[in-house]
Amino acid sequence: MVASAFTSSAVTGVAKVARVASGCAVVLPLGRIATVVIGGVVAVEAVPMVLSVVGFTATGITSSSIAAKMMSAAAIANGGGVAPGSLVATLQSLGATGLSGLTRFILGSTGSAIAAGIARFY
Repeated sequence: MVASAFTSSAVTGVAKVARVASGCAVVLPLGRIATVVIGGVVAVEAVPMVLSVVGFTATGITSSSIAAKMMSAAAIANGGGVAPGSLVATLQSLGATGLSGLTRFILGSTGSAIAAGIARFY
């Protein structure tokens, strides 16, 4: 189901970018445009999945997970509690509430830039 969502949104995005690119003086190959769009989509969609797998979920930190070990280490280092604004607190906040629009934009842009850099060599 998730793969079809990636494919559907990527194809729609590629079609939109191709229409815009066709009116420009420099037209990039459709394969390169697809790579950049898919890179952005994968970056945005992968982060919540990775957070969940690591143990930062909407219901809290999963016991015996990497997140639990991180929380334990942070609490020991901080004298018994996890400091607000720390990496563990921020990741748990993202796991519980999801990504904001700005965060999605930044992740999508970064994923697209990385994909574009990789696509340059092919």
